[in-house]
Amino acid sequence: MVTADDIEALLPQTQCTRCGYDGCRPYADALLAGKAQINQCPPGGAATIGALAALLQRPALPLNPANGLEGPLRVAQIDEQACIGCAKCLPPCPVDAIVGAHQQMHTVVVALCTGCELCVAPCPVDCIALVPRASLADTPPAPTARDNRERFTAHNARIIAHTRQRAALLTARKQAAGNG
Repeated sequence: MVTADDIEALLPQTQCTRCGYDGCRPYADALLAGKAQINQCPPGGAATIGALAALLQRPALPLNPANGLEGPLRVAQIDEQACIGCAKCLPPCPVDAIVGAHQQMHTVVVALCTGCELCVAPCPVDCIALVPRASLADTPPAPTARDNRERFTAHNARIIAHTRQRAALLTARKQAAGNG
């Protein structure tokens, strides 16, 4: 019996949301439930569509152009001269591949970048572009799906821990204000 884990294992784990879902796992769940087509993953392209078709015993379909186009692996590049350090690109990066601090220049750790594009839209000065990974000199290999999944899991755990810490701090402040 095919599981969502089996399906998710075939996806590239870029967490790009181009499939129309909030990440690879929700897309895998939708595929398992028969609520999504197998041709919605541009980063995975024809190879992933073929693997999904075989696993789910569905006919292979061409990539749905509404979800994007298959192309070379890409990475985000920040024009460091134009970067204003607003930090708006940091939260949407699903694998924490962008480093920097508020009002400081940011940069992309190319070895970690999945090319998901999620950092581009929030940038108020349009200083982030996606370029083919192969066009950069001395570029490390693209991260594996397993690496991407591990970094995404760590990213989400960090966000959950931060949210819990903030809630505890607010609760403590309310309690202290009520006792004062």
